[in-house]
Amino acid sequence: MTDVEQGKPLWSPSPERVATTEIERFRREMYPEAGDSSELWQWSVDEPASFWKAVWDWSEIVGEPGERLEEESEVFRHHRFLPDATLNFAENLLADRGGPATAIVVADETGQEQRYSRQDLRDMTAAMAAALVARGVGPGDRVAAWMPHRVETVIAFLAASAIGAVFTSTSSDFGTDGVVDRFGQTRPKVLVAADGYRYGGREFDTLERLDDIVDQLDSLETVIVVGVCNRRPQIRADYVHWTDLMREHQGAQEQYKRLPGDHPIYILYSSGTTGKPKCIVHRAGGVLLKHMTEQRLHSDIRPGDAVFYFTTCGWMMWNWLVSVLGTGATIVLYDGNPAHPSISTLFELAERYGISLFGVSAKFIDSVMKSGYRPAEHHDLASIRTICSTGSPLSQEGFAWVYDALSPEVHLASISGGTDLCGCLMTSDPTKPVYAGEIQAKALGMAMDVFDDDGSSCGPGAKGELVCTQPFPSMPLEFWNDDGDSRYLAAYFERFENVWAHGDYAAWTATDGMIIYGRSDATLNASGVRIGTAEIYRIVEQHEAVAEAIAIAQEWDNDTRIILFVKMVEPGSLSADIIDELRRNLRAKASPRHVPAVVLEVPDIPRTRSGKIVELAVTEVVHGRPVKNAEALANAEALEHFSGRSELEW
Repeated sequence: MTDVEQGKPLWSPSPERVATTEIERFRREMYPEAGDSSELWQWSVDEPASFWKAVWDWSEIVGEPGERLEEESEVFRHHRFLPDATLNFAENLLADRGGPATAIVVADETGQEQRYSRQDLRDMTAAMAAALVARGVGPGDRVAAWMPHRVETVIAFLAASAIGAVFTSTSSDFGTDGVVDRFGQTRPKVLVAADGYRYGGREFDTLERLDDIVDQLDSLETVIVVGVCNRRPQIRADYVHWTDLMREHQGAQEQYKRLPGDHPIYILYSSGTTGKPKCIVHRAGGVLLKHMTEQRLHSDIRPGDAVFYFTTCGWMMWNWLVSVLGTGATIVLYDGNPAHPSISTLFELAERYGISLFGVSAKFIDSVMKSGYRPAEHHDLASIRTICSTGSPLSQEGFAWVYDALSPEVHLASISGGTDLCGCLMTSDPTKPVYAGEIQAKALGMAMDVFDDDGSSCGPGAKGELVCTQPFPSMPLEFWNDDGDSRYLAAYFERFENVWAHGDYAAWTATDGMIIYGRSDATLNASGVRIGTAEIYRIVEQHEAVAEAIAIAQEWDNDTRIILFVKMVEPGSLSADIIDELRRNLRAKASPRHVPAVVLEVPDIPRTRSGKIVELAVTEVVHGRPVKNAEALANAEALEHFSGRSELEW
């Protein structure tokens, strides 16, 4: 793997490449006074209302923007952009943007493929929208999907959006409690669910779980079953087959109900590892503006591109990917294990469909790197212009590996944001150099900063809380059933008055980029010094014997000490020599404060269903406290390996 040279960019776009980017075209057409993207960002936060109106116009959003550019408020979350706008989200995603005939490609582990044109999507959306209306669904009603990553899930969302209903989803691998914890709060009128799903070469039947879920959701009036494992599964008499509904309403007229920009478009859920998930309600106009900015300007997506993001229907990147339809690009859906039947699966997909933007998690990049597989030696990946990485911080070594083993010409876009805004705070810039370990730029329209404990701005290299100091369009509309906005305010505005605190521990770099060191609520405190867990993971996971790590702070002798758990490449191979080597590396490459007091091996590390490791849940288990919502984890059984460890007892 190529060594990382400090201060030297891994990639820089040529002037010719810069000139062809969408962000450069936007700058020239909408604000030529800016000399480059940095000056464009400055304009976007100095005059945010003008900027967001420019995004509306340039993106050719279908609807009426209204006369007013903004409705100002001294309260951060009450500030509104284009407050009189009316639009329909589905109408915008299905509009003809001059892209290719194929709008969606669906692929799965079995090698099956389906292609759908934009007209196919319009026809299917019209049929399902008519079916929903016939069953009494109207604006504001919730339509829920407990589904794999398939075209039917997309159609359910588009149909709900078309008539003004509110969409909400989880993936099919969620257990009964996880589904009920979410949908039980938001009380959907309709549930769309598959009879099962495929993962890792196996089929998982979900009909029995579906019956349990339906029996616990008293708000449901219609249950629609999609045949995934069986073309026509045996279902309860009070359920209806997806295919029957679509056939019944085939040929229905398209309908797009234009509603205020603040009308709710979907409800997303926090991971829920410290209690019941927060139900985050997003507004249609704000999310559409944010997604068009991120996708067209920062990600350089154009009509005719093919865009892939590995995701499930329980992660906000699913919502982000579906919005790509509004750019005129084709979206590629993959349902299944990204490493089945081999680590090459997703790269075969990229080659087969000529993918332009290839989106994966930082953990996926790390796992391919550790496997020794070098994709460029086996695949023609010339179509890939952008590789997006998110979910957790990507290490410097991961950055270097992409340019060494994938492509020296690709734009590596490390991005960071979250479910809270259904978008990015810090993101990529196709006109700027890429430096190892750094997120390139502040997202346009986002007044990003890093604050110390006193609420003062931090200079380069000083770690602190990642904040946004000005309102933005995709602020959540509300939390569902949040009396007096108490949970909303506690989530983002408790730390600093009238400033959005995102909960990440971060620092600016000398190049005006950013390094994120992990969640601030999982930050370790060693001898009074705050340490981001990502700092430890980057160094520990460089060791060839270590597959993965998780670090927590244990209460100890009226203080705290760092405990490091490692999952080994070869189970049972953690030795005293390896522990000594890990400690030496942390001392030399970080500081003595980063050195753990105890290093222990575990066979697995718990994760949320979007792939993020959960330090807080492990902390609770180590201290003998209950984990409030283990159902939110993809592998809750892994928590058992952290409980009752004699090495951690007094």
